[in-house]
Amino acid sequence: MANTAAAKPRIRKIRRVVTGHDRDGRSVILSDGPSPHVMTIRGIPSFGLTDLWKTFATPADNVGPRDPCSAPIELAPPANGTVVRVVDEFPPDRAWLKKLDPATAFGALGASGAAALARDATAARHPMMHRTRSIDYAIVLAGEIWAILDAGETKLRAGDVLIQRGTNHSWANRSTRACRVAFVLTDARPIPGLAGH
Repeated sequence: MANTAAAKPRIRKIRRVVTGHDRDGRSVILSDGPSPHVMTIRGIPSFGLTDLWKTFATPADNVGPRDPCSAPIELAPPANGTVVRVVDEFPPDRAWLKKLDPATAFGALGASGAAALARDATAARHPMMHRTRSIDYAIVLAGEIWAILDAGETKLRAGDVLIQRGTNHSWANRSTRACRVAFVLTDARPIPGLAGH
């Protein structure tokens, strides 16, 4: 995943309103505008993600005006933290899967992306199978998408929520329309007995 000059991003802008406190302790709006933290998949300018906010500890720190998303985008949330993002939009699989190298795509998402890719891609049920050390709340905003696991899968439609608990998984859009999904990823403890987790 990367922005390229040849493929100008065509991802829908997401308005991000951030609140905070003024010098007198009153609640105020600190910023209001499109999130600038956008990454597209190489060669597919309408498919990518927008990070909206990150935290780096639990409990989270609500002091100060700093934008925590200014560092490069990583797949997994920070250690002891969270990330809120929107994937916009998963195109139908037939439009992109054969154009993309999974190792390149996940590698563009930092060390956590490279580490997340399924260890034995030949045994994977889908070429984009991956696992992060997190609990993820996936909220389908528009369209439909299949959540694929090692053993089983389910179709999710707009309004459905999947609770992804550190499982090996992938997303498959078997429809003819794009799918938009919001994610809240929270760092989690490793699962005992799972290599690389």
